[in-house]
Amino acid sequence: MKLDEFGLIRTLTARVPVTGPHVVLGPGDDAAVLEALPDERVLATSDTMVQGPHFLPETMAPFDVGYKAVAASISDIAAMGGEPRHVLIALGIPSSIEVDFMESIYDGVGQICREYQCTVVGGDVVRTDGPLFINTTVLGATSRPPLKRSGAQPGNLVFVTGYVGSAAAGLDVLRSSSITAKEDAAFLTAAHQRPKPQVAAGQIFSLEGATSCDDISDGLASELNEIANASNVRMRIQTQRIPIHTAVRNLARVRGTDTLDYAFYGGEDYQLVGTASPFQFARILARCESIGISVQQIGRVEAGDGVVAEFPDGRLDVISAKGYNHFAE
Repeated sequence: MKLDEFGLIRTLTARVPVTGPHVVLGPGDDAAVLEALPDERVLATSDTMVQGPHFLPETMAPFDVGYKAVAASISDIAAMGGEPRHVLIALGIPSSIEVDFMESIYDGVGQICREYQCTVVGGDVVRTDGPLFINTTVLGATSRPPLKRSGAQPGNLVFVTGYVGSAAAGLDVLRSSSITAKEDAAFLTAAHQRPKPQVAAGQIFSLEGATSCDDISDGLASELNEIANASNVRMRIQTQRIPIHTAVRNLARVRGTDTLDYAFYGGEDYQLVGTASPFQFARILARCESIGISVQQIGRVEAGDGVVAEFPDGRLDVISAKGYNHFAE
């Protein structure tokens, strides 16, 4: 790394959007100055990706690292029904990392910021003797009450956007020599490397009265349990309704693994799982389908606790929260 801290900051911020709506003063001073609109609530979230636990050179190009790091935080804003607006990035960079590597990371940051109309308004850069890390903070806003995990009620329907299990299957494709069709491999690796946060869906959920919502970062099983625990209810999930892409089913068959393991425990899909009354779900479904967003009912909310999977043969099984946990032993 031949640039000093300020030279590196100038080089990197030149690659991302730094001005836009609601930005009074962007990078360059001690703090950004952002416009606060009347009757809006500010949403704030933060995520960290560390080389090793979260990404490796053989599974993630630098561009993908930047893209996915911001996607993870945008997805949290989506789960609250909000609009992502501003991004702050803190980097810990080993001295062995070259400038062009960091430029590529920021190209990924710039790409997703442009896709979701966000601006990079600041952050920090430090040198570290440990692995490379990137911390992203995303600020968003909503004029409606934010969606929470704690509002699910007995009688509600449970639903998810898109497909689940695809990102974990993509990681398996990248880390192994599993035989899979070229089209399947392309779909699965894209799901792992460049996930698409469901911002529009979250806003529709909020507008149409969803009672709870969570983004699928640690696996469907983990998120369902989070909603069940926060809401003091039981989630009964019909396994045959869970939307799993054909590419995941094909890979599971080749590897001799259970397709549901990808769906329940894989994580990093950054889809949304939510609950709503049958009437509100019908409105959510219609609005989402009108703009090309797939939403699938996968179960119901009952009185009780925990998450129960109902299989086509009538068998029931408790689904524990076995998704990714940094501090699990």
